[in-house]
Amino acid sequence: MSLLTKVFGDPNVKVIKELRQRVAEISVFEQQMEALDEQGVLLKTEELKNKFKTGISLDGILPEAFALVREVSRRTLGQRHYDVQLMGALTLHRGHIAEMRTGEGKTLTATAPLYLNALTGKGAHLVTVNDYLAKRDAVWMGQIFHKLGLSVGCIQHEGGYVYDPHFRAVGTDVTDGADGTKDKEERQTDSFKVQMDFLRPVERRQAYEADITYGTNNEFGFDYLRDNMAPSLKEKVQRGLNYAIVDEVDSILIDEARTPLIISAPAEESADLYRTFSQLVKQLVANEDYNIDEKMRAATLTEAGIHKMEKALGVENLYVASGSTYIHHLEQALKAETLFKNDQEYVVKDGEIIIVDEFTGRMMVGRRYSDGLHQAIEAKEGVEIRKESQTLATITFQNYFRMYDKLAGMTGTAATEAEEFAKIYKLEVTQIPPNQQNRRRDLPDRVYKSQMGKFKAVVREVEERHKMGQPVLLGTASIEKNEILGLLLTQAGVPHQILNAKNHEKEGEIIAQAGRPGGVTVATNMAGRGVDIILGGNPPTPEDAQKVRECGGLCVIGTERHESRRIDHQLRGRSGRQGDDGLTQFYVSMEDDLMRIFGSDRVRAMMDRLGIPDDQLIENKIVTGSIAQAQTRLEGHNFDTRKHLLEYDDVLNKHRQIMYARRDELLRLADGDVLDAYRKKILELIEAEVEQVVNFHTGQTVSAPNAKTPDENPREIQEVVSTIVPLLDEQKRELHDLITPLSRDRMKLAEQRDAFIRRVMDLAIGGYNKFAEQVPDAKERMRIELSMLLRSNDHLWIEHLTVMRDLRTSIGLRGYGQRDPLIEYKREAILHFDRLQDAIQGNIVYNFFKMTAHIAKAKEALARIPNLLQRAGVTMSGAVKEMQVKSLQPNGGTSQIGGATTPRNVDVVEKVGRNDQCPCGSGKKYKKCHGA
Repeated sequence: MSLLTKVFGDPNVKVIKELRQRVAEISVFEQQMEALDEQGVLLKTEELKNKFKTGISLDGILPEAFALVREVSRRTLGQRHYDVQLMGALTLHRGHIAEMRTGEGKTLTATAPLYLNALTGKGAHLVTVNDYLAKRDAVWMGQIFHKLGLSVGCIQHEGGYVYDPHFRAVGTDVTDGADGTKDKEERQTDSFKVQMDFLRPVERRQAYEADITYGTNNEFGFDYLRDNMAPSLKEKVQRGLNYAIVDEVDSILIDEARTPLIISAPAEESADLYRTFSQLVKQLVANEDYNIDEKMRAATLTEAGIHKMEKALGVENLYVASGSTYIHHLEQALKAETLFKNDQEYVVKDGEIIIVDEFTGRMMVGRRYSDGLHQAIEAKEGVEIRKESQTLATITFQNYFRMYDKLAGMTGTAATEAEEFAKIYKLEVTQIPPNQQNRRRDLPDRVYKSQMGKFKAVVREVEERHKMGQPVLLGTASIEKNEILGLLLTQAGVPHQILNAKNHEKEGEIIAQAGRPGGVTVATNMAGRGVDIILGGNPPTPEDAQKVRECGGLCVIGTERHESRRIDHQLRGRSGRQGDDGLTQFYVSMEDDLMRIFGSDRVRAMMDRLGIPDDQLIENKIVTGSIAQAQTRLEGHNFDTRKHLLEYDDVLNKHRQIMYARRDELLRLADGDVLDAYRKKILELIEAEVEQVVNFHTGQTVSAPNAKTPDENPREIQEVVSTIVPLLDEQKRELHDLITPLSRDRMKLAEQRDAFIRRVMDLAIGGYNKFAEQVPDAKERMRIELSMLLRSNDHLWIEHLTVMRDLRTSIGLRGYGQRDPLIEYKREAILHFDRLQDAIQGNIVYNFFKMTAHIAKAKEALARIPNLLQRAGVTMSGAVKEMQVKSLQPNGGTSQIGGATTPRNVDVVEKVGRNDQCPCGSGKKYKKCHGA
């Protein structure tokens, strides 16, 4: 206990006391809500909505709202919220994190704050870790919300859905009565077999327009990015980010925070180099040609290795030959060969390399390593090498979730990361007491010298408990060790179930039966997170449940300490739910990754000196203390890594907010009733560019870092202006006379400049009027203008993302010059963003009249250039999947890309040759312009 806690008391105790008082206020309304019939419940919802509209705060209507949800839940599911669940609900409504033990009913807890915050009409989101849980909870809790008069949406990878109690999915066997009651009850007793019944397919946008929407962090994040690539407001699917509850908040906001969401399109890249270097690195010898630093996850070539590669490639200097291409491919091939192992960091399935999430053990289908590393692994494993990608949009989970007006979270393990939640997200953690006292026994770690000695001890323990009839859940840190244990158990004749990333489709069914008598389940540490294991199986028989309780409940054995204490706590939390008996224990060896890389070398040396056998149990405070120190050290390191990532992404996030706000403004203008809305904007850009040119060439440019020296050259002004606005010869002479010679009198020079700019703008307006004559339909004209504005905005933003990525990669070298890389990054970022603004303005200004001069060709050219959503339809990477172009209805006339509608011919965009003239009208070759 800290000194502050001793002096001022435990702050959590004070919060819990206040929450209990609020629960008492809610209970006052319980009898009133019990008296309502079904129609009365719907009317009460409308009454609460009206109270909010008249100015009563959500806190003011909270007691009635929570009491109503509690009553409807009791009627619908037969589950009345416990007082501690209402305490958790109050915590979530306040925008805090509720830490609730496994089995305390977090799914039901979330219903009350979701209902209350949805009464605002702005929507509420429930964010889960996978599609299965989103679907399950939308159907399960949708029954409550439907009775309350609120709509429920569900976002899945393949599209949007809404809860509809009368909907039956095609091919399902329905044997219930007219009201569907029996079918629902069957699903409640075995909630892991929830099919697509009651979830009716709709457009993705409709799912977001529901009062409450369930979905995964990936789907919400990628929909946000896709919305900011959409060519019109109609193709955006999300509405404002009002309120979100993040389930398993530590997994999403902590463990996955280091992985940014990235939408990309393929870039042209030869696969031959990857194959060549994959074969070459196999010739290198460890500790002779290269060194491996496991702590830094780095593999570095030695001088001998460099010379060997130069000889194999027939080049004199590897770092000069072919620019930096050879060294880049060599470094990635070496990483793939030495640091990334099959069945550990990734698996090979159906000819693809699929990354395995190190925290959950699940396959992250569609996620790809960046900078050519994924291609290097594909070459190593001999599968098809897919093209590298160009980033179209990116955001971190930290910055996405911080955009919500109010954010809350729930998990069984948050206290160890309370500091990070407070610093990064401004989220306080409240520990909610359990409904029933915890009876689980957490035994001290059993430590062994070698990994195989540890595994043999684990198998002996499992054999004994299996014979007793006690169910055992074995947690492993990787798929590889998962399968090793499975093999050893098979050899020992112990029947068991394997649960890892390779069969996660049946995860719910397997984990549901882990509590049956004598059952043995071998799972990756995080498998089944969000799913309760019921003693006796699911559904349990009284005899089986009693037998398991007599054996001591579920026994959880962790075969390795994870790098985070939270993951260990999650594994322990599979046992001892709702006051059940349970037992947990970790088996650790000095060869485990955590101990080998981050543990104490002194401890290992001591064991070797004492000659301790591999399978001998070691009980020593120094050893167990080194485990705790290793975890604490690594948690601190990972926190610093995430904080560092966020500090850099915060810089790019400011750019992102400005660019996306500008993009939204352009789209809103297209949706407005104001005709010629873009005319003013385009003419303003032209005027700004002309002013910039005139000021520069009349010696009036304001000094700025890296700015060019002003050049007094009136002839250059006229020549530049003529590239912007189409001029006749007499108009060129007129402008030349207006600006030549430059007056030496400051007042007269200012008048001279103003007169020149006014005349140029008169000519620009005349040029625009000619364009308007060619396209008399104002709406058609606006479509052309919007297409040009968006194209300039989007394509230059993509180039900016590449520039910032490269800057981020190289900026660390500034540290060698005793300069802070982060400060240098911020300084450079400002300059790059200023250049981006100038480039966008210039791109529009210098191309507008060139495109509109030949309007027929302009329309044809613009039609050939795919918008960002069409490009994103090719591939997506970062933490997601393939985005296929699918037809909706056979006669619907639209196609769907991740929920956005686009013309049916999106997948047959005409290809422009690399050496052809760019269709944008710049006069450059396509490969040097928009094909770059």
